[in-house]
Amino acid sequence: MCGIVGYVGEKSAEQVVVEGLRRLEYRGYDSAGVALVHEGAIVGDKRAGKLANLDKALAETPLPATTTGIGHTRWATHGAPNDVNAHPHRGPESRVAVVHNGIIENFVALRKELEQDGHTMVSETDTEVTAHLLERAVLGGADLTSAMQQLCSRLDGAFTLVAVDAADPARVVAARRNSPLVVGRGEGENFVASDVAAFIEHTRDAVELGQDQVVTITADDITVTDFDGSPSKGLEYHVDWDLSAAEKDGFDWFMRKEIFEQPRAVRDSLLGRHDDNGRLQLDELRMSESELRNVDKIVITACGTAFYAGLVAKYAIEHWTRIPCEVELAHEFRYRDPILTRDTLVVAISQSGETADTLMAIRHAREQRSKVLAICNTNGSTIPRESDAVIYTHAGPEIGVASTKGFMTQLIACYLLGLYLAQVRDTKYAEEIATVVDELQSMPENIQQMLDNADQVYDLARSLEGARSVLFLGRHAGFPVALEGALKLKELAYIHAEGFAAGELKHGPIALIEQDMPVFCIVPPPGRDFLHDKMISGIQEIRARGARTIVVAEEGDDAVEPYADVLIRIPRSSTLLQPLAAVVPLQLFACELATVKGHDVDQPRNLAKSVTVE
Repeated sequence: MCGIVGYVGEKSAEQVVVEGLRRLEYRGYDSAGVALVHEGAIVGDKRAGKLANLDKALAETPLPATTTGIGHTRWATHGAPNDVNAHPHRGPESRVAVVHNGIIENFVALRKELEQDGHTMVSETDTEVTAHLLERAVLGGADLTSAMQQLCSRLDGAFTLVAVDAADPARVVAARRNSPLVVGRGEGENFVASDVAAFIEHTRDAVELGQDQVVTITADDITVTDFDGSPSKGLEYHVDWDLSAAEKDGFDWFMRKEIFEQPRAVRDSLLGRHDDNGRLQLDELRMSESELRNVDKIVITACGTAFYAGLVAKYAIEHWTRIPCEVELAHEFRYRDPILTRDTLVVAISQSGETADTLMAIRHAREQRSKVLAICNTNGSTIPRESDAVIYTHAGPEIGVASTKGFMTQLIACYLLGLYLAQVRDTKYAEEIATVVDELQSMPENIQQMLDNADQVYDLARSLEGARSVLFLGRHAGFPVALEGALKLKELAYIHAEGFAAGELKHGPIALIEQDMPVFCIVPPPGRDFLHDKMISGIQEIRARGARTIVVAEEGDDAVEPYADVLIRIPRSSTLLQPLAAVVPLQLFACELATVKGHDVDQPRNLAKSVTVE
């Protein structure tokens, strides 16, 4: 959540910062603002609502030209989303301006201290406290970098802070703890931002900051220190995607574009993972085969869509490796005192690599001396850096808040992990693993086949514009697909949607069925331990009670036809890999229904792309 941009260089700071914020809109926000340094003063504006409101204000009352500035898109935590609580915040004498992502957990005590010293707060935010403390240090003689170091030593919580000083127009200073911050290295200009998308138009050379670091940028230099002032350095890397990857490419929504990018994303996720004989080689894993052979339990921890990818992974990993596998919501993980040992492998799934709940979960796991493996899309982010091993998904930038290709490539990474463990531990013959790898290689074509038939799903979505509630049913690996389908509909269409294990119907949920209620039914392939026949029996039960059955079943499955009001065909596949194709029509349905309803598909209300506070 929250977008942050800082700039020092030769260009218009206002233009660079505002355009950078525009590229971070996907993160979710409810207000926006900028602060520029001009002739010994801080100038700027901030407005509640979308960035268009700030654009309008800046057009009506232009700011002076300057080459140093910071900006912010806020997602409200402390205080309502209004003009006063919007960032940037200033000190009482407007000497400094600060933007902030995260939560200052001890701000109440700090605010009380400042008020006892005569300071008056004008906002309800925790951020304003940092502006007052920073300005007090600067007025006491500290330069902005030293002042930031002093400030950070007093703060508890998760934060990224970026600040400017009216009397020091040549620099922007930033700091991070448990919240994303990256530096862009340019020619005669430098940037700080919460995501490389903010400055990718200008440079693809980046520096990822570590924990508890302060960075000072000028037009020609980048200096990194620890909070105590000792010299340090960040991780230098080159961004391997360009600006065009973040553009809509003719689609109405980033999310729809990302749905259609899934065949390529799956191919990229599989690239270089195996040799010509199907033997897996996960070079980035960073864990020895002997360590993996000693694993006696796997715990997958994640939130939201990533959690559902983990539920699919449980079926696959246990089947292929015979290792017990648990799946935990990251925000509950450490609070239930989980049983972890040196031989427990904790797998953390996070698209951004900055999810606060998941980050806290893996830190708890490492305190218990368990090994941690991250599945992540974002190179250089915090969760992979703090893990013992990593599998990058290589999905490319995902702009839409509701994850699609992120989920798809997380599934691929989970499958690869399960197969690699089976290979290392000899729980599957090499020929068996190669067969599954070959099937994975065919999945881009299967997904493309679903996309080629998108019009059927779009027509269905338009016919259900007035639906008040939609249910999703699945069994085995289709159960997490049902959960994901319901989540997408809740996120985007703002209507009641629930996913159930189909076997639970008779234990209560069947009472929800009423005349013409749409129910998506994910049917497992025939021959899977009678689950196919049991699923058809469940479909008959809900149809007899008036449900409108929307059946997702593989090609050639004629047994479902008499019980399907709408039949969506998916390519044949094994049961464990079926989610890769089965989830696509559910993504398309949610996207189109939200579009028909006139909703902002890329930025659903109340949601943020990356949840960086607990």
